[in-house]
Parts: sequence; C-alpha cells; structure tokens
Amino acid sequence: MSTVLAPPPQPAATEPPPPPPEPRSLPRWAWALVVVGVWIVVWSFTKGQDTLALGAREHTDLHNQFTEFRDAVLASRDTNPVIQFTYQLGEWFTTAVEWLQRMISIPDFPRPVPQIGWIGVTAVATWVGLAVAGWRIALLVAASFFSFGLFGYWSDSIDLLIVTFVSVSVAILIGMPLAVLLGTTNRAGASVLNTILDILQTMPSFVYLLPIVLFFGIGASAAVVCTLIYALPPLIRIAGHGIRSVSGMTIEATDSAGQTSWQRLRKVQLPMARKTIVVGINQTIMAALSMATIAAYVDGPGLGQPVLSALFKNDVGGAFVPGMLIVVMAVMLDRSTTAASEASEKAARGGIDLRRRRIVLAAAAVPVVVALWASRYYPDLAEFPENDLGRTIADAVNRFTDWFIDVFGGVTEWFKDLITYGLLNPMQDLLAESPWYVSAAAILALAFVLGGMRALVPAVICVAGIWFFDLWHDAMITLNMTLVGTVLVMVLALVFGVLMARTKAVDLLLRPVLDAGQTIPPFVYLIPILALFGPSRFTAILAGVIYAAPVAIKLVADGVSGVSPTTVEASRSTGSTTWQEITKVQLPMARGSLVLAANQGLLYMLSMAVIGGLVGAGALGYDIVLGFSRSEEWGKGACAGLTIVLIGIMIDRIARAAADQDAVTHDPTKRPWWRSAMG
Repeated sequence: MSTVLAPPPQPAATEPPPPPPEPRSLPRWAWALVVVGVWIVVWSFTKGQDTLALGAREHTDLHNQFTEFRDAVLASRDTNPVIQFTYQLGEWFTTAVEWLQRMISIPDFPRPVPQIGWIGVTAVATWVGLAVAGWRIALLVAASFFSFGLFGYWSDSIDLLIVTFVSVSVAILIGMPLAVLLGTTNRAGASVLNTILDILQTMPSFVYLLPIVLFFGIGASAAVVCTLIYALPPLIRIAGHGIRSVSGMTIEATDSAGQTSWQRLRKVQLPMARKTIVVGINQTIMAALSMATIAAYVDGPGLGQPVLSALFKNDVGGAFVPGMLIVVMAVMLDRSTTAASEASEKAARGGIDLRRRRIVLAAAAVPVVVALWASRYYPDLAEFPENDLGRTIADAVNRFTDWFIDVFGGVTEWFKDLITYGLLNPMQDLLAESPWYVSAAAILALAFVLGGMRALVPAVICVAGIWFFDLWHDAMITLNMTLVGTVLVMVLALVFGVLMARTKAVDLLLRPVLDAGQTIPPFVYLIPILALFGPSRFTAILAGVIYAAPVAIKLVADGVSGVSPTTVEASRSTGSTTWQEITKVQLPMARGSLVLAANQGLLYMLSMAVIGGLVGAGALGYDIVLGFSRSEEWGKGACAGLTIVLIGIMIDRIARAAADQDAVTHDPTKRPWWRSAMG
C-alpha cells in the first residue's frame, strides 16, 4: 500500500500593506498667517525705526530732480519738437471742444446764446435715441436733457457730454484698429498688447492727470487727452476678445471660399463680434464719463467743476445736484448704448419692420427741424428759463444733512471710530511703522506664499520701485487704506453675493441697483460720505467701499450661482446644513470668482484712496493733489503717481497669480518643487 504525501501547506495570500498616508501640507492661508505672525513679532521690537517717513512739504533729491525735469520741459516748449507736437495736438482738441461749445452750450459772441439752443439740442438728441434704440430710450434721453436745464446746469452738462463725445470718438478711431490687431495677431503679439493694457487698467484715474498736464497744458485739451487714454483699454480688450472669439470653423469656411483677410474681417469677424464690440464701446463711454468728471481738477469743462468747487467749500447740497445729474447722464448713456446693441441685433434677425421704422423716423424729424429753426432764430427759446430749483434742492439737502448729523452723529462717529481704531490704525502701525525692510520682506513673503514665483518676481520689481521713489511711508499708508477697504468690500460681497445666488427675489431686487451703482463715476461717491463723516482717511475708505462693492458683489453672486446644482444637491443628500453647504461647497468651488472679486476690490479701492486725497485722506493722494496745487511740489506729486502705479501693478499681479495657484493646489502633478510643502 503506497503512501501519498500531502503537499506542504501554502502560506495564505496577504494584501500588500497600504502606503503610508501623505503628510498633510499647510494651506496657503495658513502660511500667510505664519508670515503675518512673524511680522508682528519683529514689528513689536522694531516699531518706528527706519520707516522712511517724510514731512508733508519735505522733498528728497529725487523729487527735486523730477521738478527740475518739469521746469526744463516747460522751458523748451518753443524748441522741443515733442512738446510742440503735443501742444499742437492739444490745440486741435481744444478747438474742436470750443467749436462744439459755441454751437450748443455757451454764447457764440456776438450772439448772446449758442448757435443751437436747448430746445433744438434736446430735440436732436431725442430723435437720435429714437433712431438707434426705440421710443423708451427717446423718452429717457428727452427727460435727461430736460433735467440738465431744469436744475440749472445746462451748459456744464452739455460741456461734459462734449468732452465725452470727442474723447470716445477718438478712442474708437484709435482703439478699433488695435482691437483688430489684438483679435487677429499671434499669441506673442497679443501678450505684449495685453500687458500694456493691464498696466493702463491698473492705474488709478487720478494718476493720469500729472503727466498729461505737463505735455498738453490744462483745460479742454488735458481733459480730452486723459479721458481718451483712460477710456481706450476697455474698447481694445473687449472688442479684441469678441473678434478672437469668432468660431474657428466659420473662419476656415471663409478661407476655403477664397476670401482675403480683409474680406474675412469685414464680412465675417466684425459682424459676428458686433454685440461684443458694442459692449466695449459702452464700457469706453462709461470710463470716459468717469474720467471727464475727474478732469475738472485740471480745469476740464463739465459738471465736475461745480462738484469740485462745492467739495472744497464743504457744500454738500451744492455738490449733490450736479452729482446727481452726472448719475442721470451715466444712466442715460449706459441704457442707450445697451438698447442700441439689442436693437441692432433685432434688426439683423429681421425682427423690425424697416419700412415702418423709416416712416416713423421721417415723421419725427419734422418737429426736430422746427425745434432747430426756432432755437436758432428766437433767442428766448435758445436759453433754458431761469429758475431756482437747483439751489432750492441744494439748500434742502444741506438742511437734511445738518439734521441727520445732529440726530445720528453719535452713531456715525461710533462706526468711524470702530473701523479706525479696530482695523485701520492697527494695520497702519504694522505696515507703515515697521522698518521699511521688514515691511518689504513681509510683502514679498506673502506674495510668494499666495502666488508663487509668478507673484514674487513682479512684487520684487514693484517693491524696489516704491522704495526708489522715496515715498515708502506714504505708500504703506495708502496700501493700508486699500487693504482695509477691500476687507470691508469682501464682507459685503460675501454676504450679499451669497444671498443673491441663493435667493432669486434678492437677486432681482439688488442687481438693478448694483448695475446702476457701476455707472456712477467715483467722484460722486465722495459727496454723501463727506457730509456724514467729514474729511478724513475713513471718508475716502468708505466712499471706496461703496464704489467697489457693486462689482465685487456681482462677481461673488455669479460665481456662487455657477456652482453645479448636482454638486449642491449631493451635499444636501448627505445632510449638510445651509451653513455647511455655503462654506464647504459653494464658496470653495467659487474660489476663482472670490479671488477676482478681491482683485477688483483692491484696484477700485486704490483708485478711490487716491481721489480721497481731495478730502483729507493724506498719503499718496495728498502728495498728488499738492503736486497739482504748487509748482514746487510737482516732482513729489509725480513720484507719488508712479508709486501708486507700482502698488496697483503689484496688487494685480499677486491677485492674478493667487487665482492661478488654485488650479495648481488641486492638481499635485502640476506642483513645482517650492509648492511641495504648501497646500
């Protein structure tokens, strides 16, 4: 009997041991807190040392060199070909503006009235509104023009429209070819042009004035040129984007048909990008109106003049009436261009009876011609009847302001002190009272933590430039006001943006208000805030918050509402509360929109912090205002303007890089070596 040996027992199969968990890395915000904590510790031992503070009227050698440069430029006006060209260009703009003024806004001597009186101008403007956008816009235009005269500011209102019209016309002539270049050139060329546009759009509007005055003088020429330069970037960027966004398949089809590049542009790209181009023109008009108002500071004609005069006298009512007319004008221009775009789209689809439209326009032209003839040959019909309505309203506003301050002055002072002593002063101590090299190192460290090398490189260049222009202490105060204002803006943006995204009724209620708020020039926001809080840093900050809040709120609302409903439903199915849904799902997934909102808030706040130099904000804004007011301070004002530009570029680059880092943070395969220890 044979013995069968059993095979030896096999070892049981075992699962491979799980890999050790990756060590959790600190998120960027935690690293930022570490940097701030170290900064505070160092500040506590070094406060007040090497702050590079200058007195209000104190200069450095660099500032004096800039003033000497200004003096040399002015002395060479008769021999320097560049100055001769710019002054001649300015003369052309002045001639165009003055001719239009004599036609429709001021007496054309020896005539005691303009060539065309208010009735004729209003009739023509109403007919144009009817022709391009329909009867609703025609009524809006008629009411707006009537209000200009009714409140006693006809000439100033028309002057502002003239400066805006001339500036936008030239901007379109220059901007559309550049937009075509941006939309059709290769990526390298587009990158160069985009970089220039980025720099121009990060510059606060007030900064444009100093160099323009040097090369073009003051008055209408300076107003047109600075308005033109400020209004160009939106048109180039938006129209260029529209042209570049035309479908590639459509372009290939035209190429296969044998069209030339000119035919493709004229018959395909421009018509298909028409709606986007009109949006660009709309934004250019609004930017031009905003800048033309501020140009009153360089003696530019328009409604900015009475607003500025009233601000200097602290006459709130006197600034309120022309300020509200600026708002009326902004709403009129915004609604008109938007409606014109919609009307052109409807006409292109064949949704308008062209024969009936021509008959209506021809019939409406008859009373327009009669109004033109009457206002030309009857001087009594050329001038708006005098009345005291504007002054009456101004006095009523002043009385209301006095009553409000008497009743609620304690509350406004409490709120002002809360922000000043709880947030503004502590942050200013840290930024401005640290040794300059400590603040510089902290800013660069924060740039690296938030945006990596893409943020650090431009931050190094900008910080070096800020130090070079010898206004470090003032720059830190201005940066502090900008940061404090942005914190308040983001609080409002998160609260109201989330409410709008989650509640349809709130969105329907607030969005028209925010749209209207975005059309108001920043100059106007100073008026009510100055009345309530007086001239101070806080006044400039609060005005900036109100100015920046609409765009930030809308960006947050659109970002949160854009989160996938499937993702939101999935979070609800797990039992998430409303607070968890907002903080753990919607806000994290709308991170890009939040960063963009913060970026726009920073730039808007920086712009208003500079304008706040008019109402006691001090720092760089005051340096610029002083540079306008006194010739011996021009160099310091110019350095302040360049410093503000560097702050704007630095803020913009750090915010953009931080937004780009979000994608890197959530894709470990794309992390560079220096991100390995960060979230």
